Amino acid sequence: MAELMKSSGMTRRGFIRTVGLGGAAAASLGLPGGLDAQAPAGAPSANMPLRKLGRTGAEVSILCLGGMFDTINNQLLLRQALNWGITYWDTAEGYGNGLSEEGFGRFFTRYPETRRSIFLVTKFRPSPPDMMSEALDKGLKRLCTDYVDTFLAHGISDFGQIGGIREWAGQMKKSGKIRFFGFSTHSNMEECLLAAARSSWIDAVMFTYNFRLMNTPKMKEAVEACAQAGIGLTSFKTQAGGPVTADSEAEFRLLQKFLERGFTDKQAKLKAVWENPHIASICSQMPNLAYLSANVAAARDLKALSKSDHERLARFAHETRSGYCAGCGRICLAAVGGRVPVSDVMRCLMYYRGYGDRELAREVFAGLPEETRSQLTETDYSTAEKACPQGLAIADLMADASRLLA
Repeated sequence: MAELMKSSGMTRRGFIRTVGLGGAAAASLGLPGGLDAQAPAGAPSANMPLRKLGRTGAEVSILCLGGMFDTINNQLLLRQALNWGITYWDTAEGYGNGLSEEGFGRFFTRYPETRRSIFLVTKFRPSPPDMMSEALDKGLKRLCTDYVDTFLAHGISDFGQIGGIREWAGQMKKSGKIRFFGFSTHSNMEECLLAAARSSWIDAVMFTYNFRLMNTPKMKEAVEACAQAGIGLTSFKTQAGGPVTADSEAEFRLLQKFLERGFTDKQAKLKAVWENPHIASICSQMPNLAYLSANVAAARDLKALSKSDHERLARFAHETRSGYCAGCGRICLAAVGGRVPVSDVMRCLMYYRGYGDRELAREVFAGLPEETRSQLTETDYSTAEKACPQGLAIADLMADASRLLA
């Protein structure tokens, strides 16, 4: 590995990013290297594993195509995702201000027969029912379809945020515009999941779940409760990069060990989530064929993680915990008197540093209330830093956000 780095002239960071995409591992796992240009759209691969999405009974591919990228100009990638068996597609009104939905819609218009093969999800922020009805109709128009399989109230941090739209969800189901209803959550996930399990009207949840969070007692309890209640679970943010770029030495050691096993560290993180049978699918942003092929290879591969693999991931999580926001937003929000939703700002930094997507980071940041953005550097975070379970340097990170994202 060192010789390869030397011959290519790459830095360690560059090597991690390049090999981490999984090109070499994809080939070793038997994934076709080229585009399946001759395969007809609408005929997904039989090699992609499927799981039932809770009590909905719907079978979805264990890998979900996250639509937070330029779907309009990546129509070939959409076709290839379907040809490789990814039949679960996710988008949202807020992804590119509706452009992600429009890209999916263009695909369905060009290949109308594919709509029957796709389990389609869209989402937007909860609002008064009349506004939600108008937004849903606009979304369906952009998607060029008359229904979505699941509608999710997007980005909630408290189950009470959707209590007022239960009747609306029922009406949309009766109208045939949505088949199933649920929510997505990046913050206070465990509390939201437990509340959903106690309800009787939530069909599906998309939530932050990864190798850093999956073994905590509260997360285990929440996931088990939803499984018992028949709620279909889809995980995202499975790479758990966090707002601070992880130490390259720790990343390098992790990558090196997993390459010896025949897959990359990123593929190992996916495998760790799939090993929980309660998780129906992983929603992943795959904006190019390198990411797509690597993730598909991991989904098709039957090689399970060993005990030592899990221990290796646990050690890495511990070593780099101070660079990851665990989404327990209530703790820091209470500590700063409600002035700054720290976990939301951390998510913007994650897009900027962990994903390397500066445009997305700034777009999401710009969507935060102006009052929040103006108070970033004026707030005392000392109490929040003392309360943070991860030991994050919150004041420094908020200053970084103000400087990098404004």
